[in-house]
Amino acid sequence: MDEETPQNLDSPTEEITIFPMSDLFGKWSLQDIEYADVGLQRYIVLRPYSDSRGKHSAKQFQKSEISSLERLVNRIMSPGKNSGKKQKASQILRESFDLIHKKTEENPVQIFVRAIENSAPREETVRLKYGGVSVPKAVDVSPQRRVDLAIKFLAEGTKTASFKKKTSAHQALATQLIGAAEYDASTYAIRHKEEKERVAAAAR
Repeated sequence: MDEETPQNLDSPTEEITIFPMSDLFGKWSLQDIEYADVGLQRYIVLRPYSDSRGKHSAKQFQKSEISSLERLVNRIMSPGKNSGKKQKASQILRESFDLIHKKTEENPVQIFVRAIENSAPREETVRLKYGGVSVPKAVDVSPQRRVDLAIKFLAEGTKTASFKKKTSAHQALATQLIGAAEYDASTYAIRHKEEKERVAAAAR
């Protein structure tokens, strides 16, 4: 009878999760996307859209492992009029991508990535206390926070442009993404990015 080979219990096998690369909404390719800002490439996650159901909230920084497209939907969904209506927020994203393709004749996913890169501030300020006096200090922004702020600015710009106005939410989102991708200074996300960097430059 052959002796069994003892297993090494000190080195557990590592689980590897493989995400299938299929088209977004069955239309838009997630492959061959170009990144101008290499520092953000790790944090702009492009995967087939799915509902993570808040699984990332159990672990710190796990949000950077889920789709950036879903993160934008979550920002559009909450808080406010669309709070809790994820299906409706997803439809806004789908319709905005159709409109982006109609206006630019480009892959909307590429426009989305370019908008995130252009809307992500590189510097911001923090408050430091010296002897009870609060002093602003300029600091570099981490890549993860840069993506967080870019998504926040794009969602806020969409709400500002569509709330109690004739412009629909998907039209407002498409305008924000195209404007940010083209670095239009009048776009909400670009204005707020430049404002943060301007304040940080004054606090150096």
